Amino acid sequence: MDRGGSLIKKNLSGWLLMLPPLVLFAFFVWVPLFQSVWLSLYRAHGMRLVNFVGLQNYISVFQHPDFLPALRNTFSYTLWSLAIGFLVPIVLAVIINEIRLGKSFVKTSVYIPNVVPGLAIVLLWGFIFRPGETGILNILLNRAGIESQPWLTNPQWTIPLIVITLTWKGAGATTLLYIAGLQGIDSELYDAAIIDGAGIFKRIRYITIPCIYNLARILLILQIIAVFQILYEPLVMTNGGPNNASISMMHLVFKFAFERFDYPRAAAVSVIISVILIILTALYFKVNKRVDS
Repeated sequence: MDRGGSLIKKNLSGWLLMLPPLVLFAFFVWVPLFQSVWLSLYRAHGMRLVNFVGLQNYISVFQHPDFLPALRNTFSYTLWSLAIGFLVPIVLAVIINEIRLGKSFVKTSVYIPNVVPGLAIVLLWGFIFRPGETGILNILLNRAGIESQPWLTNPQWTIPLIVITLTWKGAGATTLLYIAGLQGIDSELYDAAIIDGAGIFKRIRYITIPCIYNLARILLILQIIAVFQILYEPLVMTNGGPNNASISMMHLVFKFAFERFDYPRAAAVSVIISVILIILTALYFKVNKRVDS
């Protein structure tokens, strides 16, 4: 009895410690999610529910002319962010980890964009990529004798340029995480590799990459989830244009909720985003489980 009582007491104390964050998580995550599902099944005037319509809001969303461009662009944002933004923090972390002088200064410099408010960064890069003679990048090109470029008004360039902005804004924090992972690697492994004549690229290939592989896998899925919910970058820089070339799923939620005040359809798009992210996350972990086995 004493042993069973102590075990119950131990588990009880653990659950009591976990109770506050669990309550907060349920209140800020699960309750809004279930409310969104509930709202998406009704027709409403403002936030006042009128009558139950079942899946009609979802059908209306799927038939909306902006839905397919938003879905396609959101996947395009995700793929471009993996092509451009995923490797940048790893490369920066490896370079910073290898240098000996000025390491603290370089780490601080890399992290500074994360301190600047996100909206200020988006406005800054909007001025840089502005088409015409007043854009900062075009001014520099004109000084070099190169004609102005359309930049954000070119549908083929819009998403990659926005992803470059995202990468510049968020790479610093991820770089510090990778640096923390690199500093946890036993220095004797590098010393032994140097004695065996391994150069920097072999050390990176056979020591660095295997040691940060698990961290990179976690950050990969977190990056996919974050980029899939991109909103204010295309909203501020292009307002979804030109011709819906940069509209995202979250931008579509914004348009339904705050431009048309159609909250049920906004909730339906939010639920669709959640379902897609759940499917992508499940597939990702299933593939990783097969690779590990």
